[in-house]
Amino acid sequence: MRKRFTLLGLLMLVWVSAIQAQQVPTPKSHFGFDIGDPYMLANFTETEAYFKKVAEASDRVQYFSIGKTEFGREQPMLVITSPENQAQLEKYKEISQKLGRAEISKEEAKRLSKEGKPVIWIDGGLHASEVVGAQQLIETLYTLASRNDEETLKILDEVIILLVHVNPDGMEIMSNWYMSNEDVEKRNKNIPVLYQKYVGHDNNRDFYMNNMSEATNISLQQYVEWLPQIIYNHHQSGPSGTVVAGPPYRDPFNHVFDPLIISSLDGVGAAMISRLYEEDKPGYTRLDGSVFSTWWNGGLRTTPYYHNQIGILTEIVGDPSPFSIPLVPDRLIPNNGTPYPVTPGPWPFRRSIDYSVSLNYGILNHAVRHGDELLYNFYLMGRNSIERGQNDTWTKYPKYAQAVQDEFNASRKKRDADDPEMSAFGFRSGLPLQFYDSVYTDQSKKDPYGYILSADQPDFPTAIKFLNALIKSGIRVEKANADFSVNGKSYPAGSYVVKTDQAFRPHVIDMFEPQDHPNDFLYPGGPPIRPYDAAGWTLAFQMGSEIDRIMEDFDGPFDAVPYGEIQTPPAKNLVKGSGFLIDARGNNAFMAVNDLLKAKVKVYRTSTEVNGLPVGSYYVGSTGKKVLEKAAQEYGVYPVAASMPKGAKEIKPARIGLYDYYGGSMPSGWVRWMLEQFHFDYSLVFPQEIDNGDLNDKYDVLLFISSGIPSYGSPGFTRPQPEASEIDEQYRHMLGSFTADKSVPQIEEFINNGGEVITVGSATDLAFYLGVPVSDALVEMGPNGKEVSLSGEKYYIPGSVLEMNVDNSQPINYGMGETSYIMFNRSPVFRLGPDAANKGVKALAWFGEEEPLRSGWAWGQSYLKYGVTAFEAQIGKGKLYAFGPEITFRAQSHGTFKMLFNGLYK
Repeated sequence: MRKRFTLLGLLMLVWVSAIQAQQVPTPKSHFGFDIGDPYMLANFTETEAYFKKVAEASDRVQYFSIGKTEFGREQPMLVITSPENQAQLEKYKEISQKLGRAEISKEEAKRLSKEGKPVIWIDGGLHASEVVGAQQLIETLYTLASRNDEETLKILDEVIILLVHVNPDGMEIMSNWYMSNEDVEKRNKNIPVLYQKYVGHDNNRDFYMNNMSEATNISLQQYVEWLPQIIYNHHQSGPSGTVVAGPPYRDPFNHVFDPLIISSLDGVGAAMISRLYEEDKPGYTRLDGSVFSTWWNGGLRTTPYYHNQIGILTEIVGDPSPFSIPLVPDRLIPNNGTPYPVTPGPWPFRRSIDYSVSLNYGILNHAVRHGDELLYNFYLMGRNSIERGQNDTWTKYPKYAQAVQDEFNASRKKRDADDPEMSAFGFRSGLPLQFYDSVYTDQSKKDPYGYILSADQPDFPTAIKFLNALIKSGIRVEKANADFSVNGKSYPAGSYVVKTDQAFRPHVIDMFEPQDHPNDFLYPGGPPIRPYDAAGWTLAFQMGSEIDRIMEDFDGPFDAVPYGEIQTPPAKNLVKGSGFLIDARGNNAFMAVNDLLKAKVKVYRTSTEVNGLPVGSYYVGSTGKKVLEKAAQEYGVYPVAASMPKGAKEIKPARIGLYDYYGGSMPSGWVRWMLEQFHFDYSLVFPQEIDNGDLNDKYDVLLFISSGIPSYGSPGFTRPQPEASEIDEQYRHMLGSFTADKSVPQIEEFINNGGEVITVGSATDLAFYLGVPVSDALVEMGPNGKEVSLSGEKYYIPGSVLEMNVDNSQPINYGMGETSYIMFNRSPVFRLGPDAANKGVKALAWFGEEEPLRSGWAWGQSYLKYGVTAFEAQIGKGKLYAFGPEITFRAQSHGTFKMLFNGLYK
């Protein structure tokens, strides 16, 4: 009888599952085509509707919005798991949080690891031109919602899947553009604008700063809400001659995160590559088969490493238009990087979708087989971090290994003189341990126990913005509820504390401490191996905040800020007075000043220090009280009562033109966002408008940020652009390129007539076109007697944080300190000509005698000695400003924002 009922139950289960599978709409029934069909792409509007339709039809799927995008769309996350698990989502989320924050005992962690379900994040669509990622989400959803095979049902029982669309706006822009041409053979992805409102491809460079809405939405889910153990970020494109690049990745890996991250990457990578090979899917490359490493923080899959999460990136080929795997002879040879090479030739779009689903299943099966291990290791890495933060800990940076060697070498010099045999043979089996101890017990070299950001620093609102970046990343922040002192220094109530005895300690250390990138060359004496993205980025340095490193355990009247709770500057009442001064050192002063100017209130800048406030501070009369009350309540700008300072000069808003071009400039896009945040009005300027002249009629200042001006002396580079007749009229004004023969004369006329031009990064080449008496400092004399750029073997500085001297008496530098950290990314450095001063050129910032590297990697720093990093040049009635470093870098470098903003008034 029991067997009969068991059989009946199984038949009922199969019948119910079959009915459910019939109810889940197929992609073709919704979109009108199969995902992966040639020349076909679904847009986000259609995809969002399908997501909701499947969620309504299937009890395996719940649809959630995790927030709004920059264009105001909902950003969807689908939670996929068995109906039984769906009923207990809050329980499993809480387990994941407890294990991730590691504030429980090992015994409880072991119990929860068996009771919980691993949480796996799978996303797509971040880079909208990489169309496989978003399209595979649709196919993956349908597969998990409809299939009833044993493998899928096991996954649903044992795993909670977060399927997340990470760039809805981009999918809508890209797919609509691609599908707009009725002639399928002419369909293309050459969109006129960035595929994220402000930053395009750089949306994957925002995951420790969290400036963009989408990044914030994602980070809050990953580090505050769900804390998934694996985060899988789909991208394109695979290296030439392969299908897909994935884990494990090449060296270097960052020194601050737990070694379990690396071994876990090996495990997940093995599951992915094995899944493909079991299905006879060749072309996976790993390790040195691709450029990707685990060094950099800031990407959707790399920031998880600093949170004890396994971040997975794959870069796959594929396109709805015809695509082929190219023939690359070196890729035909099986090796450890590419064990199973792919045969070159045509590659259908659908095959890339199939590969993506297989890779997803490879990860999900790994989670099924190793679920309790993933959960417990997540806890264990967090517990390790807490214990490191509670004890004296020395991170094993390359500089410390070198210090050990240097200590030994110094002692050997003396020993060699006394012992000829030692001089000849040295130590055969390593160095004496005393040399290890000389470095790794040095109290000055250990990691801090925590950091204090005092509430009485001049630009506290910017310090709070730094803290909010940490809070969005799940970092535990504490706030003082009373005055306190540490190491003899007093701090007021409202100051913030970040301690390192927390689970996400690697991220804390990485945000506050310098990165120490190893010297990474192809071979000794050979060229450098370019890092994937930046080599150094210490956010605490970029933000320019005042931070005290605390080297011993400490405590005080501290309250923990609830995880994820965004902080604001204290609201204060405006002081009484008939006039007011605003401190130029605070970045938010620009918000207040711009509000005042828009309200037609007169604003003045001081020409000397007044009442303890630096030169360049702002004076406002009593007519500005209403605006200033808002500034004191909302911006953290606290004016002081004062009378009109002698010599103060009135300022007015400049008419700002920000250079852009067809397809969109990411550096310009970041500045668009910055200008809006700080309440500056601006217009975009495209090459055609520049070439048409009469720029002074419309603009007072033009901004050229990094890209768009051809390198001086080169023939220039023209981005692929359509014919005007091929695109809608609303985009035709964006076409064209900045050229030496048409554009430069108009810029020169604009400056001569009193206009100002501010250039940043590579755009400073404009100075050479205009004949400014400056030269490139990073050159040497070649064998033909002509100057050539320094080779990478002699000089190489990828993205890193350096320190420069600043002339803060100059109006463009008002509010700056005497030195400043800067983001330097193979940036220009200048020498002023012998007649520069006589021609109205003066240095604004420069390197000194000491090596300027503060975080990252710099080879050949001696070439920077006394090099000029910024200058101004008087040209006719106007001025050119040139800033070699990235003073607006990804809207992260708040410490140098003033150098741009000061130039936006007249």
